[in-house]
Amino acid sequence: MHRRTTQDRSGAAAWPWAALSGVLSGVLSGGLTLGVGSLLAAFLVRSSDPVLGVGQEFIARTPEWLKEWAIRQFGQSDKAVLLGSLYATLALLFVVLGLLARQHLRLALVGVAVLGAAAVGATLNRPDATALSWLPSVVGTVAGAAALVLCTRVSRRRASAAASGPLSRRSVVLGGVAAVAAGSAGAGAAVTASRSVAQARSRIDLPAPASPAAPLPAGIDTVDGVTPYVTSAKDFYRVDTALSVPQVDVSTWSLRIHGMVEREVTVTFDDLLGEDLVERWMTMTCVSNEVGGNLVGNARWLGVPLTRLLERAGVQPDADMLLSRSVDGFTVSTPVADATDGRASMIAVGMNSEPLTDVHGFPARMIVPGLYGYVSACKWITEIEVTRFDRQTAYWTDRGWAEQAPIKTAVRIDVPAPFAKVRSGATVPVAGVAWAQTRGISQVEVSVDSGPWRTAELLPSVGENTWVQWTVGLDDLEPGNHTLRARATDGTGQVQTETVAKPIPDGSSGWPSKLFTIV
Repeated sequence: MHRRTTQDRSGAAAWPWAALSGVLSGVLSGGLTLGVGSLLAAFLVRSSDPVLGVGQEFIARTPEWLKEWAIRQFGQSDKAVLLGSLYATLALLFVVLGLLARQHLRLALVGVAVLGAAAVGATLNRPDATALSWLPSVVGTVAGAAALVLCTRVSRRRASAAASGPLSRRSVVLGGVAAVAAGSAGAGAAVTASRSVAQARSRIDLPAPASPAAPLPAGIDTVDGVTPYVTSAKDFYRVDTALSVPQVDVSTWSLRIHGMVEREVTVTFDDLLGEDLVERWMTMTCVSNEVGGNLVGNARWLGVPLTRLLERAGVQPDADMLLSRSVDGFTVSTPVADATDGRASMIAVGMNSEPLTDVHGFPARMIVPGLYGYVSACKWITEIEVTRFDRQTAYWTDRGWAEQAPIKTAVRIDVPAPFAKVRSGATVPVAGVAWAQTRGISQVEVSVDSGPWRTAELLPSVGENTWVQWTVGLDDLEPGNHTLRARATDGTGQVQTETVAKPIPDGSSGWPSKLFTIV
C-alpha cells in the first residue's frame, strides 16, 4: 500500500513536468522552424519566408466578403492582425505536436512534415517564386523536426535532481535550442533590415521638376477638425496584398514596357531621374473605402508622364489595357484610354518632395488620377504589358471586381464627430472633404433631419484632381438628437447618388450621415 502511494505521488509529480516539457519542446521546435526559415529567406527572396508564404496564400484565397470585413474592422492594421493570428495559430499547432511527441514521436514528426509541405506549396505558388523558394521551408522543417526529436528524447530521460544538479543536461540542451531559435529569427530580421530601402532613399537626391505643381492656395486648413489638405506619407492610407513590404534594390530595378508595342522599352531608376519630371497634386482613393471612410489621401507626386513612356514604346491601335506588374507578382489592369487622355498619369518616384517610402511603392509606382487604386496604382512596379481586356486579367478583376472603375463623387463629414454633444444656442460647425477626381467639386450641401439642403462654403483647392475642404455653420437647431447628411455635386453638375452600394464591384456610394445632440 505504501509503495503504490509513493508511485502514485511520483506519477502525479511527473505529470506537470511531462506536460510542461511537451509544451516547451513544441514551442522550441516551432521557433527553430520559423527562425531558420526566416533567416534563409532573408538571403534569398523575402516571399520565400514560410510564414509570409502561407500568409500570402491565405490572402489570395480569402473570400471577398471576408477581406472587406477585415478592412472595415481593422483598417490598415489588417495585415498585422493576420500575421499575429498566423503566428498564434502556428504556436498552438507546435504546442500540440510537442505534447503528442511525448507518446507518439513519429506521428508528431509527420505533423511537422505536413506543416512544412504546406509552407513549400505556398511559397512555390507565389508569382515571384524562384528556383530556391522551397529551400527556407524545407531547411526550417528539418531543423524543427530535429529540435523536436532532441528535446523530446532529452525530456524523457529526466534525471533526478540530485544527479542532474542545478544545471542539468536537459537544461543545457533546451536552452541551446532556444538560443539557436532566437538567434535565427534575430539574424533574419537583421539581414532584412540591412536590406531595407531606408539607406537607398537617404542617398537619392530628387531633381527639381521641369513642370512643378501649383502652389497651395491661401485659405486651406482653416477649419478645426477637418482633414488636412495635404496627407503625409506616414498618414496616407495603405491597402495592398503585400504581407511583407517589398524591399526593392534600386540599383538593379528596371521598368519594362512590352506587349502590343512597336518597340520594347526598358528604363532604370536613373533613367527616370534623368527625364524632365512633372509634379502634380493628386487625390487617391481605394475602392474598399466605405461611404464616409478614410481610405483616401491627397499628396504632391513627382514622376515621368506615363504617356511619354508609352509613346516611346509605340502602343498599337487595338490595344486597350495596360497590365502592370509589381515586383511581388501583383497585377493591375488599367484602360489605355484613361491612362492616355491627357490626365496627369505618371510613373511616380517622389511623394511630397521625398522619394517614395517602401510602403508606398519605392522606387517607383504608377498613378492614374480618377481611377480607383486597384485599376491604376501599381506599387513597386516593374513591368507594363500593353495588351487587351479580352486577353488578360488582373488580380482583383479575377476576384469579381469591375474592369472599369472610375472614382465616384464622394463627400465625408469630419465635423461634428459621431455622437457629439453641442451646447444649445451655439453654432454647430459642420465641415469635411469632398472629391471627384478629374471632374472636381462644384458644390457641397448638408441636410439636418431630412430638412432642406443648405449649401456649404468650398475652401480653395489646387484643381479638379484633388479633394476640396468645405464648411457650413448651423445655428437654428432645437435641443435633442439630430441626423446630419451631406452630398456633393461634381464639376459636370452631376449630384452624388443617394443609392447605397457596397465597395464591390466598383466602389461604394450613398450619402454619409452623422448623429449629434444639442444639449
